[in-house]
Amino acid sequence: MSIGAIAWLAGAYLLGAVPFGLLFARLLGDVDVRSVGSGNIGATNVLRAAGRSAAVLTLIADCLKGLLPVLIAPHIASDASLPVLTGIAAVVGHNFPVYLGFKGGKGVATSFGVVLAVSPWIGLACLLAWLGSALLWRYSSLAALVAFAVFPLATFATAGDDAPRRFLSVVLFALIYYRHRENIARLVAGTEPRIGTKA
Repeated sequence: MSIGAIAWLAGAYLLGAVPFGLLFARLLGDVDVRSVGSGNIGATNVLRAAGRSAAVLTLIADCLKGLLPVLIAPHIASDASLPVLTGIAAVVGHNFPVYLGFKGGKGVATSFGVVLAVSPWIGLACLLAWLGSALLWRYSSLAALVAFAVFPLATFATAGDDAPRRFLSVVLFALIYYRHRENIARLVAGTEPRIGTKA
């Protein structure tokens, strides 16, 4: 891998690490989202802490920091694995941001951005799975778990010999489920807050 490609991956991590949820919650709600609700910097907790406008902006910005670097990556180097590695770098940056002592979000919106860039139709299927689950059960965490269970299943069914895409689907699945381990415990215990619950 070239020095330029390595620098690009570092840049994708640093962009992914930008805590848009923290910034928008402070700007629009005058609140440190880390001290409210679940303490997470993602859009769901921003909605609880700072309202709909801050949450929507967080959702869009977090998605774009996964989407845009992956779309640009093929223009940086011809290595077929670079878009996949770029997407992973962006999600790792969001989950473990250097700016916040490596304590970040859960990577759902950023992962959706990556999936939409790499596999648009599968990304759409995952979004529909998230939306259907959220409307049915009103748990953001459960909707994310369902959506990112669909991702590797759909990828392995359609990707053929595309090893980088299959690798990406497994890594994002693992990261989503690892970062949601506390949510899974609360879902089992019946104590997980539903979408729209105020902090």
